[in-house]
Amino acid sequence: MSVTERLYSVLIRRNAEAEDEVPANRRHTIAPNGLRLVLANALQSSGDQVVNASTVLPWLFAALGVPPALTGVLVPIREAGSMLPQAFLTPLVLRVRYRKWVFIAGALVQAGAVAVMAGIAALGEGLAAGLIIVSALAIFALGRCLCSISSKDVQGRTVPKGERGQINGVATTAAGLVAITLGLVIRLLGGSDIAAEQLFWLLALGVVLWLAVAAVYVGIREPVNEQSAPSKSTTNESASEHKNSFVRMAALLRQDKPFRDFVTVRSLLLLSSLSPPFIVTLSVHAGASSLTGLGGFIIASGLAALIGGRLFGRFADRSSKKLMSIGAGVASAVIIVTVGLAALPAVSADSWWGNMLFVVSYFAVTLMHTGVRIGRKTYVVDMAQGDQRTVYVAVSNSAMGLILLVVGGLSSLLALLHIAWALLFLAAMGLTGVVAGGRLPDVSRG
Repeated sequence: MSVTERLYSVLIRRNAEAEDEVPANRRHTIAPNGLRLVLANALQSSGDQVVNASTVLPWLFAALGVPPALTGVLVPIREAGSMLPQAFLTPLVLRVRYRKWVFIAGALVQAGAVAVMAGIAALGEGLAAGLIIVSALAIFALGRCLCSISSKDVQGRTVPKGERGQINGVATTAAGLVAITLGLVIRLLGGSDIAAEQLFWLLALGVVLWLAVAAVYVGIREPVNEQSAPSKSTTNESASEHKNSFVRMAALLRQDKPFRDFVTVRSLLLLSSLSPPFIVTLSVHAGASSLTGLGGFIIASGLAALIGGRLFGRFADRSSKKLMSIGAGVASAVIIVTVGLAALPAVSADSWWGNMLFVVSYFAVTLMHTGVRIGRKTYVVDMAQGDQRTVYVAVSNSAMGLILLVVGGLSSLLALLHIAWALLFLAAMGLTGVVAGGRLPDVSRG
């Protein structure tokens, strides 16, 4: 057994039955491909921490004197911008025989966008700097869109069922270690008063990380298709079928019930991604300060990724639908308890356990979001084959881009009344998602 095979077997609990179904001439590529996917995903997740629209970029805006109103567009542009174009881009992706090159192109686009942000961190200031960074973030989101469409297809072609969730989990764990280290360094260097010059070096690191992602992906040995190479006419026909993107998206959601059910459940599970910022705001209103400072936020999310990545990876391979439901259920319960306790008069800046309440709540919801994210990624890879997987990923992400804008808008309106109403609205969505998720078919093979 080679060193690569031994290392892969240490990191991943292998599924012998599933590997036996892989064509004999491709079995020797499972371990090296799997290790490259682990490394690439870990580097990508680390890059996401460096260019985080919820933490790093708002700090950069504050350091450059960008008007606060512009800060509010960062997360919508980052999230919806990486999802909405996917249905439009699918026909182009379907024309590419080796989907890894689509991913590599996306990684290089993101590296270039982060380089622009780093340059502005060093030289810019005020509204002009903010507008350029927002424009660069939109380009970054487009690059991430390409990576999102192609990555799950590459994983589905190169790694058998029963091992895909673990790859996502190990990569998330590695990224968590990087995030914790990064957060500690930031706290030591600048605390909550980190300057634009220091953020320049942080963003420069992000450029290096995204270039490394592209370099790792080059070495992946990807088959043209899971059974056989598609003919040119088949590829063109497939692309033609998806030319009218929104019409095709609506038709797929209307006609494909299992896929429609998955998208519905995924929509309800948005609670775990949208609620953490509201928990932070609730803690600020209560006078808590345990989560202040850029380094503190990165450490908290990194610790959740470190624990959740390894914990939930194998769980996803056993039953990704159960992982999604459990993650949503626990996150909803944590939010409800947090809102209830936060209403007590004793919860204030003078109460150490009051401060701890928000720290533990933020960590728990972020941990559950890690599980939900790994679960739904594994589910969509396992439920489809070949080009259908590419279409599923693109259409579900495009639909989620629209739904994210709607749900985000509703929760923001409720937050105008009180943060607690926004959190309770999201918790109710999550509990509904638990019920709906239990009705999904089990597509895992662990």
